[in-house]
Amino acid sequence: MTTTELLRRRRPAPRRSGRPPMAPLLLTVAVGVTALATPRDFAVSRLLPAAPALAASMWSVSATVGLGALALVVVVTIEVLYHQSATYFTGGAIAAVTAAAGYACHIRLQRERALFEVRSVAEAAQSVVLRPIPRRICGVSIETLYVAAAAQARIGGDLYEAVDTPHGLRVLIGDVRGKGLAAVGAAGAVVNSFREAAYDEPDLAALARRMDTSMVRYSATFPTSESAERFATVVVAQIPHGGGRATVLNCGHPPPILMRGADISVLEPTAPSPPLHMAGLIGGDYTVDTLPLAPGDQLLLYTDGVTETRNRSGTFFPLLTWLRGQVDVPPRRMLDELHGQLLRFSGGGLDDDIAALVVRVESIDDEAA
Repeated sequence: MTTTELLRRRRPAPRRSGRPPMAPLLLTVAVGVTALATPRDFAVSRLLPAAPALAASMWSVSATVGLGALALVVVVTIEVLYHQSATYFTGGAIAAVTAAAGYACHIRLQRERALFEVRSVAEAAQSVVLRPIPRRICGVSIETLYVAAAAQARIGGDLYEAVDTPHGLRVLIGDVRGKGLAAVGAAGAVVNSFREAAYDEPDLAALARRMDTSMVRYSATFPTSESAERFATVVVAQIPHGGGRATVLNCGHPPPILMRGADISVLEPTAPSPPLHMAGLIGGDYTVDTLPLAPGDQLLLYTDGVTETRNRSGTFFPLLTWLRGQVDVPPRRMLDELHGQLLRFSGGGLDDDIAALVVRVESIDDEAA
């Protein structure tokens, strides 16, 4: 059984909620009343074919044809009373428009069903890459944000994951080159490798090497014209059980941001580490940095879709400046406001996938709440 067939069994066909728009019917009534209220020299009734044409964009086939039949009755009645010589022509015109509108409505509904199935498959694929993360793991709260640039598909190349391992909580955020369906396979290879290796590898450098190897194997197994240029940037963070000194490995990704009350600092790596699938080209030396994390500290991990969002003048989104106004804002609300701010800043059009993740070390009061 294919994925599409499985989703057809599990998910119902798309249904429109509420009443259908009444604009086509109101148009029919308005034209009919206007035709009766105006002098005979004004053939307003001949505008009625516009009603079924409008209905085709929002009603079902049967409702569209039914409205066309109603419009035909109204037109014929008015034409008999006012313009008998044009009755057959006007009636034929509205019948032809109704038939065309019914066919157009049928095509529209077919495309809506096809789009629904495509989005269902995309959501199923995305759920494999971005499965839900528990909001609390071992004294650490986690909130996530994901917005795909391919809005209709709801899928993209950004990724994140968090797993509780014997070595502590390990968190991943990354960005595969490209976006949409072409990037989701590589993102899945990275995330699945992380989920497996995070439990086994004792340090983050060894974990990065495992993910790099998985990326290389995936590119070799599924070659494309862009395989040689395929890579992923990632940040991996490890927070020991019970708190203490966290470790961070940055493989060519935008640096995390540490929020400690009103103090906001960018965690630039002390030395660069290669993005995944590029270790063989530029060397495989990985640098792991350490930092203390106290209760109440927050780490913001994000993809470049956040910082590379532009406004109409081409200015990049000022993330640090915006964060300075978010002191003491809960992580969930912060991410929701970040999403809204990015939409307003860009004028409603986001050109790249966006992923963000806030990790907060909880205090005793937080855990009790």
